[in-house]
Amino acid sequence: MSHSQKTGVFRAFRRSSGIGATPGTLDRGLQPISERCRINRISYNSTSAEEELIDTVGELNEEVPANRVYWFRVEGTVDTETLSQLGEAFDLHPLAMEDVINSHQRCKVEEYGDHLFVVTRLPVSESDGSLTTEQVSLFVGEDFVLSIHEGAPALDSVRERILNARGRIRELRADYLAYTILDTVIDNYFPVVEDLGDRLNRIDDYLEQGATGQQRLELRHVRADLLLLRKTIWPQRDAISLLLRDDCPLIAGSTRTWLRDCYDHTIQLMDVIETYRELCADLRDFYVADINYRSGEVMKTLTVIATLFMPLSFIAGFYGMNFQYMPELGWPWGYPFAIVCMMSVAGTLLWFFRRKGWI
Repeated sequence: MSHSQKTGVFRAFRRSSGIGATPGTLDRGLQPISERCRINRISYNSTSAEEELIDTVGELNEEVPANRVYWFRVEGTVDTETLSQLGEAFDLHPLAMEDVINSHQRCKVEEYGDHLFVVTRLPVSESDGSLTTEQVSLFVGEDFVLSIHEGAPALDSVRERILNARGRIRELRADYLAYTILDTVIDNYFPVVEDLGDRLNRIDDYLEQGATGQQRLELRHVRADLLLLRKTIWPQRDAISLLLRDDCPLIAGSTRTWLRDCYDHTIQLMDVIETYRELCADLRDFYVADINYRSGEVMKTLTVIATLFMPLSFIAGFYGMNFQYMPELGWPWGYPFAIVCMMSVAGTLLWFFRRKGWI
């Protein structure tokens, strides 16, 4: 497989900003922008919820009603100009904006005065069946959440909960909205992990019937996906643990209760992923052992055949010397005697091998 075909955890690492660039520089380098990003604004309180499409970032500077929570949802590839305008509108730190541009960030939580910067990663299955993750960046303020996700829409369930007043989300503040988004992202890992478990079970069944090259390749893909998930879930757990600290003023005590449940989900995922990694390693060892066993069986069969023919070849060679004064050359029963002798030797060897359990 060429370097360009590597997927998942083996995907080549690329950073858009060049060597020596000033920290906080917004530079996409040669990354393509396929389509213009979309900015939706959802505002809500306990009695109502509204959604509107923002055409220009300048509209974010307009006067908005107080006593409402605002979710600014940015989806699609964000160009540097739009990102700079978002940073000015929300007074975001340039280092956080640089991390949004370089979307290879590990999951983390950073505090910048009046807002939090949270990075989480969403698992996504690509068209070729490989697994990858997409960065979801969250800026959490007192009464707003700004989410930036360059992939396909993945937070529609949160949007529907707000607009349809499902659950308690419209009764609480922006920190609970941030928790809901994090919980939705983590929930997306469970079907992925369950699918990997099903794949490992199928591989196990196939290996019991006889290992093939297809199972070896499938094991390699599952192992790469498990490594990618492990690389993502561990920092996800650490990031959520930072949100559980008492010294984080933007997170209410009631929201920490729900975040603990989110933290428990990451622990469950880690346990299952580690178990599957061990199972994957066991299946790889079983595959190698099965290949060695089958090779040994072939070598044993060939060895038995070669051992049977060694004395037969000796007898045939002995009587094939054609010396003039060999007494058996003129014996009428010489040929039948040689055949019976060969058959007797072969039969005796077969009986001996079977008694020893070698065949």
